[in-house]
Amino acid sequence: MARTIRLRRWQKAALEAFEARPGADFLAVATPGAGKTTFALAAIRQDLARNPERRVVVVAPTQALKQQWADAAEELDLHLEPGWSSSDGRLPDDLHGVVSTYQQVAGSAAALAALARAGFVVLDEVHHAGDERAWGEGVRRAFSGAGVRLCLSGTPFRSDTRAIPFVEYDADGLATPDLEYGYGDALADGHVVRPVRFPRTDGRMEWVGADGAYATATFQERLDRVASGQRLRTALSVTGEWLPDVLRRADARLREVRRGHPGAGGMVIAIDTEHARGVAALMRRDLGVDPPVVVSEDPAAATRITAYARGTEPWIVAVRMISEGVDIPRLRVGVYATTTTTELFFRQAVGRLVRWTTGLGAQPSHMFIPDDPRLRAHALRIAEQRRHSLRARRDVEPDEDGRPDEVPRPPEDQLSLFAAISAVPVAEGDAPAPVDTSVEPQPSSPDDDPELVLELAPAPRRAGSGPIDADAPPPAPPRRRRRELRDTNAGLARQIARITGLSHAQVNAELNRRVGIGRIDEATVDDLERRRDHAARWLAVA
Repeated sequence: MARTIRLRRWQKAALEAFEARPGADFLAVATPGAGKTTFALAAIRQDLARNPERRVVVVAPTQALKQQWADAAEELDLHLEPGWSSSDGRLPDDLHGVVSTYQQVAGSAAALAALARAGFVVLDEVHHAGDERAWGEGVRRAFSGAGVRLCLSGTPFRSDTRAIPFVEYDADGLATPDLEYGYGDALADGHVVRPVRFPRTDGRMEWVGADGAYATATFQERLDRVASGQRLRTALSVTGEWLPDVLRRADARLREVRRGHPGAGGMVIAIDTEHARGVAALMRRDLGVDPPVVVSEDPAAATRITAYARGTEPWIVAVRMISEGVDIPRLRVGVYATTTTTELFFRQAVGRLVRWTTGLGAQPSHMFIPDDPRLRAHALRIAEQRRHSLRARRDVEPDEDGRPDEVPRPPEDQLSLFAAISAVPVAEGDAPAPVDTSVEPQPSSPDDDPELVLELAPAPRRAGSGPIDADAPPPAPPRRRRRELRDTNAGLARQIARITGLSHAQVNAELNRRVGIGRIDEATVDDLERRRDHAARWLAVA
């Protein structure tokens, strides 16, 4: 059982501020890679020690992040179920809580409201509560009765008119975090995040516009919003010369990085599924690598990401799936090959490259970008300490023609008229790095201070979780043990049904009756063990 945890200085300050909060709500904004999950789990652990009957609900943006939260919670002896659904009935008594998604909350608000009443709720990357109106309304309905609501964000809030539930705003509509720890703060502290460099590539692009007109331009020429989008889409075409050239140079950089960081990885963020597959084909042809491709419509996407994170393959190609929250510390090189140009998305993508790895020494990361004026500006602002805010659309920083920073997609009836002709790289430059990456890190981390070691209060033991045997070997993680026991119970029930002629429903109902549970989904690990033993005795006399 975890007894202590070493915090970073900002995490200790955040935990102290959280425990001194005057009300139920707390908003922590911290740069990607800073350790928001560790801070949140430490806060949960300390709070449950004082309020052991509380249940926990963590809401994450994606299915992959649900699993990551549950795995991280287990390290602190907190047992959260990522596979929960509203149809499962009562939560087993030996679980501390569940991990859900914003989409799931929208469809299960009533069930979650009952579970979270007076409980501890974590809203990870809380700006997602504004992605869909139903998501924000679901979050409000589900968690208005919670005792604690800890909101987390690593990137600027959405710049639209949907206010995020449980977030306070000032008179100008700016979100007011209770604790803010920016990328610049983390760089200054050292040993928290990596500095990121932005090799950028210009090019000479030729295309036929949606109106059938021929156009040609480099990234240095001033264009209107529509033409800027067409120029970027042309550069990223898998049939041109620009993208293969950038991929070759990015791969050479990754090979160089892997000499000092074996197993370091690279990611390409593509436009859509077709483009991602085309990028993977280019990499097979030109680089001799066969990268996994992960797209949201692939049901195995989360599994592919997990396998890549744990492996040593050099490259992965994704469409949005790795833009936010996904923890792959070995990522050191990126290729920004998408037409999405909002600063929010750009910062999310760069955030995948910044997680510090202890013991590597100097470890700059590299994001290869088109020399598009919008992306160039985002790169130059990465190191700035900025106030994360939610503004109305009229306050969004405009581009050249006064519109928000988005590459437009042509109407469907015009898609056939747009055609990329050629894209040829003409120059490469490096945006100024946020820090001097030639400077070696200090030999000892500032977080070695013994005052940063937190003595954790004992994790609360949920009813039905069984006694603690100090002399016994550590048990299997509860979620794995639960799955194993459910599989064993299902196999025994099938054998009983085959031998006795009873239906599976009859066998399961009788076993549940003997154990005193209404349904298998509500069973604790102890219940499942007793149910298994009853089934074994039944088979012995059958």
